[in-house]
Amino acid sequence: MRGFRWPPPPDSGPRTSGPGPGGPRTGRPALPEPETELVTTPHGVRLERLVTGTGDPVTVFAHGLGNGIATTRPFGSGVTGRKVFFQFRGHGRSDAPDGSWTYLDLARDLRAVADLGGASRAFGASLGAGALCRLLTESPERFDKLVFFLPAVLDEPRGPVARQRLTDLLEAVESGDASAVADVVSLELPPPVRNTPAGWAYLRQRLDQLLRDGLADGLATLPEQAPLHDVAALAAVNAPALVIACAGDDLHPVEVAERLAAALPRATLHVYDRPGVLWSERADLRERISGFLNE
Repeated sequence: MRGFRWPPPPDSGPRTSGPGPGGPRTGRPALPEPETELVTTPHGVRLERLVTGTGDPVTVFAHGLGNGIATTRPFGSGVTGRKVFFQFRGHGRSDAPDGSWTYLDLARDLRAVADLGGASRAFGASLGAGALCRLLTESPERFDKLVFFLPAVLDEPRGPVARQRLTDLLEAVESGDASAVADVVSLELPPPVRNTPAGWAYLRQRLDQLLRDGLADGLATLPEQAPLHDVAALAAVNAPALVIACAGDDLHPVEVAERLAAALPRATLHVYDRPGVLWSERADLRERISGFLNE
């Protein structure tokens, strides 16, 4: 990775390895990775975890598919109390048990980390939102407050665009070709950000993590699955919930967020008018999440 030069560094952007003086000035959604720990869960899967902050309440943060702790930390930057971030199985340094996995397995990972950390509130992004939904069908009273960011799927599998994106990412990571991984990861960035110092830094950080830790093959079947058999099961959830979506996001359709908000008895739905809100609406997003959880 030290010699990696794709895409070409933008003007005034990073031209050497590491953050250095050429690092991004503003707008970077991923924070530097601190030292994490491995914790053993009751179901025998070791998961990578990071705990920040002090005091109560405790909030657990569940990331999206192919992402992890670094990309989830910004969501908790304004949240009070302790914050527990972790990597689902098959991500980062977490275990990758043999065989294919289901959303029930992910829900067990999430529940175990929440229980070990004493979390009373939960945040789920994309895949993490699906795992959180599955957990709530089993234990609707588990959390006091809930945030769902860009839910991608409920009772129907993801669409062909999302499936192809994951297939491309898994194949690129398995190949070990940094340029191939960069081609896929760069699609996570809004076009105006891709040739900026902030976009370059984000891309480098994602490549460093993916090429270092890889992604497990067990993730490949998840886009073909749905976390719920029937969204009506969420009617038993009485906790206040915030559901956040973005218009124009092909991987996280607004319709999914609307159905989720309608299924949860005490949900508030907020839809941004364009995707890429971690870049274009970061301050508003931070205040919206922290204001909901902290009140």
